[in-house]
Amino acid sequence: MSRPVTIFTGQWADLSLEELAKMMAGFGYDGLELACWGDHFEVDRALAEDDYCEKKRALLKNNGLDVFAISSHLVGQAVCDNIDERHQSILPEDVWGDGDPEGVRQRAALKMIDTARAAAKLGIDVVNGFTGSSIWHLIYSFPPVSPEMVQAGFDDFAKRWIPILDEFKALGVKFALEVHPTEIAFDIATAQRAIEALNGHESFGFNYDPSHLGYQGVDYVQFIYTFGDRIFHCHMKDAWWDHGDGTVGVFGGHTEFADPRRFWDFRSIGHGDINFEEIIVALNDIGYHGPLSIEWEDSRMDREHGAREACEAVRQFDFKPSGVAFDAAFEGES
Repeated sequence: MSRPVTIFTGQWADLSLEELAKMMAGFGYDGLELACWGDHFEVDRALAEDDYCEKKRALLKNNGLDVFAISSHLVGQAVCDNIDERHQSILPEDVWGDGDPEGVRQRAALKMIDTARAAAKLGIDVVNGFTGSSIWHLIYSFPPVSPEMVQAGFDDFAKRWIPILDEFKALGVKFALEVHPTEIAFDIATAQRAIEALNGHESFGFNYDPSHLGYQGVDYVQFIYTFGDRIFHCHMKDAWWDHGDGTVGVFGGHTEFADPRRFWDFRSIGHGDINFEEIIVALNDIGYHGPLSIEWEDSRMDREHGAREACEAVRQFDFKPSGVAFDAAFEGES
């Protein structure tokens, strides 16, 4: 059986889950990766109301859909970030509070633990998300950045996330970081360093998304082989790069998505430069059997058209690994 094809609901939070479930079932999806915002999956209600998770599952089941993961990117971002006014727009009021940065970080950490509890109550064992980073602003080393400053960032990450991950482990839930610029891990080298900082914590792994690696020049297929035992979930999202007019580089030039000057942009599956056949081969090689979840972000395309087309595209890319050697039938021939 091929892997289930799901869609991340984060980019669809303007629609109710009931509307979205009906739509995505009609597009051919097997399930939804529920965002922890909008009415898609509300952590506090999941913990407070005995029948909340049961009702969510029933809504999905009535549309022929399942759920394999929930995602808490927005709250997770605040655990390690240098908090400023931007965060208020993405955080729940109870996490933002009075906006005091350390208070925001601590409340975000507690909310992430609650998210693991809610996931367990929903009957799933993967929470996707971000970690934030106290050292992203040091990405370019001028004024000169000392090794000690970078190490302090990884130490801060470990101090804040190990207690969270310990609670995840106790609940039988894993946290899957979407490796991504602005996070503590944004390429292979920093992902390895993040694991080391956590002393190899078994509840920490990755939500693999090639779109954030390719335009940086990171080998997105090698990422799969490097972290095969820590890929807990997969996002299928395309990107293209080296398509601008030469005036904007990889850092984006303070341009908006879909600006034709951009060096890179996100694209709907099959319309960018990511080689998904190589990805499927690698996922087969490491024995990944989880969902392939569309994270649909393409500023140039109608999203309903894109979501329908993307589901069909992923099904075409995906294939089962062989259970036999291709030349087994020749055995015994002389």
